[in-house]
Amino acid sequence: MHLTFATRPSALARWQTRYVIENLRAHWPDLDCAEKLITTSGDRILDKSLPEIGGKGVFTQELEAELLSGKVDAAVHSLKDLPVEQPPGLVLGAIPARGEVRDVLVSREGWRLDTLPVGAVIGTSSLRRGAQLLAFRPDLRIEPLRGNVDTRLRKAAEGHYDAIILAGAGISRLGLEVHISQWLSLDEMLPAPGQGALAIQCRSDDLQTRGILAVLDHPATRGAVTAERAFLDGLGGGCSVPVAAYASQEASLHTLRGAVAALDGSQVIRVDGRGSEPQALGLELARQALQSGAAALI
Repeated sequence: MHLTFATRPSALARWQTRYVIENLRAHWPDLDCAEKLITTSGDRILDKSLPEIGGKGVFTQELEAELLSGKVDAAVHSLKDLPVEQPPGLVLGAIPARGEVRDVLVSREGWRLDTLPVGAVIGTSSLRRGAQLLAFRPDLRIEPLRGNVDTRLRKAAEGHYDAIILAGAGISRLGLEVHISQWLSLDEMLPAPGQGALAIQCRSDDLQTRGILAVLDHPATRGAVTAERAFLDGLGGGCSVPVAAYASQEASLHTLRGAVAALDGSQVIRVDGRGSEPQALGLELARQALQSGAAALI
């Protein structure tokens, strides 16, 4: 058996792809795997914010094109970067067990969210993060931050920003926890829908590949991210809008927290609920958020 995986060239993307390959080989010892590096528009265009270059699919479209052409068999994505709508002909063959969902604050001076000086400059590429930061600290100045994890950490170390915000999962996967000044709680910073989870995409008609990938699927994680992404979808938003969500599962019941924030942090609409069907739960909380005025904030 042979599978070729499409992957982006960043250290984190390569780690994620190799993690998937190693876990597949644990189940399929005879599996032969190769990687094909593909640079996406999100990797190439670093002088503009994600919303400016399109937001949806900027880190995934080129990989999906390779899949649909048959040049590769699968692609590994950070699920939070993947648009809710799957292109015709593609499916999520597996969603492995989720990693860390929290965001982290990195500061050269070791500052925390509550000790940052008045007017501190915070680097983040995420409207969601910026809006939630301003909800806690309206005095902060949010500046765009692009590049891979190493680039962002270097900019923080060189003093371009007083602090930066990154996904904890990426920092942990690359073994860079030493740079963390603070793990932000879910009350301080609710994550992006799907944050911390990986998605392995393949062609819907490639039953052999789907069968191979299925051993890595984690039902509890799939259920949780389904609820989160349904919340995002119900709001009509993409992966670059100021929408946050986190779901967990206990027995057969899912719990979902969602938030929609004004870009300046002046208003945050929060909803939460429980239900046995994750898709329906996400859509119901999106309906509640819209009833509370979320449409004006997206």
